[in-house]
Amino acid sequence: MFPSILDLGFFRIPTYGVLLVTGIVVGLWTAHLRARKAGEIDPERVVDFGIWVALWGLLGSKLLLVLTEPAYVLSFEGIKGLLRAGGVFYGGLIAALVAAVVLVRRYHLALGPLVDTLAPSVALAHFFGRLGCFGAGCCYGAHCEKPWSVIYSHPLAAEVSGTPLGQPLHPTQLYEAAFNLLNYAFLAWLFGRRPRPGRVLASYLVVYGVGRFVLELWRGDPDRGFLLGGALSTSQGIAIGMILVGGGIFAWTQWTAAKQSRVKS
Repeated sequence: MFPSILDLGFFRIPTYGVLLVTGIVVGLWTAHLRARKAGEIDPERVVDFGIWVALWGLLGSKLLLVLTEPAYVLSFEGIKGLLRAGGVFYGGLIAALVAAVVLVRRYHLALGPLVDTLAPSVALAHFFGRLGCFGAGCCYGAHCEKPWSVIYSHPLAAEVSGTPLGQPLHPTQLYEAAFNLLNYAFLAWLFGRRPRPGRVLASYLVVYGVGRFVLELWRGDPDRGFLLGGALSTSQGIAIGMILVGGGIFAWTQWTAAKQSRVKS
């Protein structure tokens, strides 16, 4: 579609990069607003924390891309492609969660309110990121004969992401962008209802895990890896893990709420 917002030959501004940065900035801004409104945690601390987690997330997304597609590091051209590619979202999410745990322990932060404040912003940033994927041509869908199929023609999309040109494909990037925007609206609403700490994060993990598992059925790019002899993509395997972890967090919050209720009675 539009891999570059500006391309002068010697200087190029990639669409994906612009939208990714936009997503991070808007996500941190909305997290700051939620933190200030809730009054449970310092909004500036939330933004600082979010910046570090975002940086770790970017590194993790590149690392998982290398693990699922080792060819990226086997040549100079592959390394250039790795630097330009967006990476694998799941790798970014896992790295971000690890960084969150480390930072929380190091600076003695309140984990529940912090991650709940940031969870809706992750979905919102991901919405912008998937729009960037659509512009760049990465994370493309399988063959599609529906009226809403898309056809890529820009050679840069094929060069950077291996996008098939001239073929009708499912616009899976737009499917997931719409899904993430709806998920953001749901999580922001849930946060406003002031649930027990951890439940907004748990809801994000379960909802996104289910949605991503289903959306994988229409993906056509090979950068996701495969498990069980190709029965599941690596992303679907991680989605199942997210659902289990989210369910576990929700069960734990239920257990602690019941325990506190018994103590008070």
